[in-house]
Amino acid sequence: MNDIFVAGVGVTRFGRHLDKSVYDLATEAIGLALEDAGAETAQVQGVYYAGACNGALLGQHSIPGPIAARRAGISGVPVFSIENACASGSSAFHLAVQAIQAGECDIALAVGAEKMNVADKARMLAVFDSGWDIETVAQNRSTLLELGAGIEAPPGTVSEKPYSVFMDVYAAFCRQHMKRYGTTQRQIAAIAAKNHAHSVHNPLAQFRDAMSIEQILSAPPITYPLTLPMCSAISDGAAAALVCNEAGLKRLRGWRTRAVRVLSSVVLTGLEHAPEDREAGLGYRAALRAYERAGISPEEIDVAEVHDATAMGELLNAEALMLVPFGMAGPAAERGEFSIGGRVPINPSGGLESKGHPIGATGLGQIHELVTQLRGEAGKRQVEDAQVAVQENGGGLIGIEEAVVAVNVFAKA
Repeated sequence: MNDIFVAGVGVTRFGRHLDKSVYDLATEAIGLALEDAGAETAQVQGVYYAGACNGALLGQHSIPGPIAARRAGISGVPVFSIENACASGSSAFHLAVQAIQAGECDIALAVGAEKMNVADKARMLAVFDSGWDIETVAQNRSTLLELGAGIEAPPGTVSEKPYSVFMDVYAAFCRQHMKRYGTTQRQIAAIAAKNHAHSVHNPLAQFRDAMSIEQILSAPPITYPLTLPMCSAISDGAAAALVCNEAGLKRLRGWRTRAVRVLSSVVLTGLEHAPEDREAGLGYRAALRAYERAGISPEEIDVAEVHDATAMGELLNAEALMLVPFGMAGPAAERGEFSIGGRVPINPSGGLESKGHPIGATGLGQIHELVTQLRGEAGKRQVEDAQVAVQENGGGLIGIEEAVVAVNVFAKA
């Protein structure tokens, strides 16, 4: 991995783009990434396109990647369409890195794009229903909701409006953690408040209003202990990253001046294990492998972007990445350790809760933020002297955890 770099990144604003197609968004992000790297479309030797909703919501099955590449002016090269639930964008990045490691190319483009806001709201929410095994839905739901048994939702803390079934699952994860470690709803709200504060300084974020812990707690409920601002919204958007080796970098204008080094890239799937065996958990195992390949320890991480489809996701992933011991993320968040200026800032972008969560673009949006941080270009949300960064992005559900997790480690070149 000593010879792999992110040379350029680009991202659209995340949010509702009712006047743009998914390909408009992808073209914008690709153009920004190429401009950022000082690259031309003709220099791209392979494209890895991520999108989880193209078929379900737009009816474009089979070849969204080749269409997106052609519309962005890239043709005559290998193009792959990748679907891996919320980890689609990170999976595209991982495959771009692998292509370069294998000697298949010197310059590869990873891009993710999603158009999730459609007129049919029921169809829009139903897109999440295939994020687990659709032949065992009752069993999936029973297994996951059982994790939260022992803590009942107080009256009036479950929304009467429709929401994704995944929110019930995250609520079960919350209750399991509360029961085992004494985590409080206020600590979970502290994570959400922190992320909403971070997003104030991110001009590309979907939501940019600061919220206090009290405002988070008093907001409309989704399902206990989650309230609306603790959860990510439906988002449109696109993000891209141009990945190169040393030879590829030398062909770009102004090569190396702003490139960020990729220390490791890992994608894993889960295995059967007991809920209490957290060291067998998918995120923990992926992090171990990523740190080992990068030749670093968790203590060396200066900044992180983690998957927080709800605030609970950040809590669990901070522990899986070993940024805090198991059970300690709630108190750490309440003390401000994950805030910019704290011990290890997490989600300076505002996270999925505030920045937005256009599924196929999410992982690459996280990478955009970390590259910006390591370059020292994040403005008022800059983490001081950031040298090493970690990104975690999960997707889908199998058994008692994510179906797939990606962990990438980056360093200032």
